[in-house]
Amino acid sequence: MKMASSSMIFSFALLACTLCLMTGTSSAQLSHDFYSKSCPKVFQTVGSVIRSAVSKEKRMGASLLRLHFHDCFVNGCDGSILLDDTSSFTGEKTARPNANSVRGFNVIDDVKRSVEKVCPGVVSCADILAISALESTLALGGPSWKVKVGRRDSKSASLSAANSGVIPPPNSTLNNLINRFQAVGLSAKDMVALSGSHTIGQARCTSFRARIYNDRNIDASFARSRQSNCPLPAGSGDNNLAPLDVKTPTYFDNNYYKNLINQQGLLRSDQVLHNGGSTDSLVEQYSRNAGSFNADFAAAMIKMGDIRPLTGSNGEIRKNCRKVNS
Repeated sequence: MKMASSSMIFSFALLACTLCLMTGTSSAQLSHDFYSKSCPKVFQTVGSVIRSAVSKEKRMGASLLRLHFHDCFVNGCDGSILLDDTSSFTGEKTARPNANSVRGFNVIDDVKRSVEKVCPGVVSCADILAISALESTLALGGPSWKVKVGRRDSKSASLSAANSGVIPPPNSTLNNLINRFQAVGLSAKDMVALSGSHTIGQARCTSFRARIYNDRNIDASFARSRQSNCPLPAGSGDNNLAPLDVKTPTYFDNNYYKNLINQQGLLRSDQVLHNGGSTDSLVEQYSRNAGSFNADFAAAMIKMGDIRPLTGSNGEIRKNCRKVNS
């Protein structure tokens, strides 16, 4: 009995030690310095391409940030949104939240080519999306954060998952927004902070037509100014654009929240954040304190980047972000 007991104690101790090592390895797989030896110039290389692209077109910064969002919300941050359709599957690009909407794939191609020249076969497309989101934010005057890297790329994509409602639509209610974000491990606070990314970028008329013609919680002069470029009949001017932030649409700041207080949120999913609900006080806090917004946005971006990454031997490092390796 004593020998058996000693053997069991040893076995438990060995198991516990093994689990500790496994846990440590798992938590260390995504880290800021993952490429410190294998590709030390990856951040510098990505940043150079992104700054050039954003300088040519300010809107591109918002588009690249959005690509990272839409990638992470569908089966995790795995680069699946970048995959083109093939004969064997239909990818995520034509899903309802993405079709004629997500953009910037050509810039990601440029980034990938530049990174491959520096360190071929090392950096994943999923990580390129994460770093590009940071560099795009910085290029437009936004905050910095420590991007964790070490993700690997998915070998497939899912149209049905992208269409399942995991990405909140522009007419979302506050409850839907909170629930969608909580489903991927993000809090209501994270959701309000990440919604602040709408301080940059533009939206299509189809996304806000119903709001500017039908909603009552909207500033009248703001509604009229948006109606001038977004006709009421569906199919007329559907792709006409309007800035998500009416004040500083190409600069990353906290004016988005000030707009909401003035009932100048372009999308219904924007204005519901300040409409007599549970998130009003947070919107008001961010409108007064840019530093608080920047800090919470940065923390939420790191948290979002942790959504179900592929690591270790899972997935692959794609040679071309648009297709799986042959």
